[in-house]
Amino acid sequence: MARGWRIEVRTGTAAKLHEGWPAIAADPGGRAVATCRVAAPAVVLGSTQQLSVVDPERARLAGVAVARRRSGGGAVLVTPDDPVWVDAWVPRDDPLWSDDVARAFDWVGDTWGGALEALGIAGVSVHRGGLAACTSWSSLICFGGVGTGEVLDAGGRKVVGISQRRTRDGAWFHGACLRRWDPGPLLDVLALEPDQRVAAQSELVEAATGIDQLRAGGPHPTGVDAESIVAEFIKALPLRG
Repeated sequence: MARGWRIEVRTGTAAKLHEGWPAIAADPGGRAVATCRVAAPAVVLGSTQQLSVVDPERARLAGVAVARRRSGGGAVLVTPDDPVWVDAWVPRDDPLWSDDVARAFDWVGDTWGGALEALGIAGVSVHRGGLAACTSWSSLICFGGVGTGEVLDAGGRKVVGISQRRTRDGAWFHGACLRRWDPGPLLDVLALEPDQRVAAQSELVEAATGIDQLRAGGPHPTGVDAESIVAEFIKALPLRG
């Protein structure tokens, strides 16, 4: 327990981690945070995306599995070390719960913003204005657009993506914090034409960035490990009450 939150580490395939959260299923009445660590790379599709957006042969050759989450948004490539994946849960009777689906993201974005500032990333902001299609690839790729509660650097590039899954018991938030951003590996396994991959790479490379890339150009130029990122997120969590 920390700051009124149950903290755990979950490991497994991306599909298993999205399938359910056993500790929450057993006791949904308290706040919880889980660091999720995948055993192997996977493309995770949003709830409305079709499996056909992935080229199965290219994914097989790259050793990338395909999974689906029950929250919205575009495709995300998750690997054992990037992005840093942190889930959070709040029950319906919790002060952090909001009946407004958009406002429900507020505290999550603020927590991530505080964590990034503690890691030496200046000028971060939390987007409050709904979905913003900052690239033409926003419906396909998570980091090609910006949604409510997501965290941007001083230049407006996305650093943390967040999605939400609501149940009768509460809200389950998925957070993905980039350490380094290169859209190439994700684009390589999607069902795109060669010219589409080139165009998408050109647009997407400027749409997002990672903590290590930001620190390289700042007063603290060294990278930071995943454990330190999670630790700062936990420190920034709202107190119980």
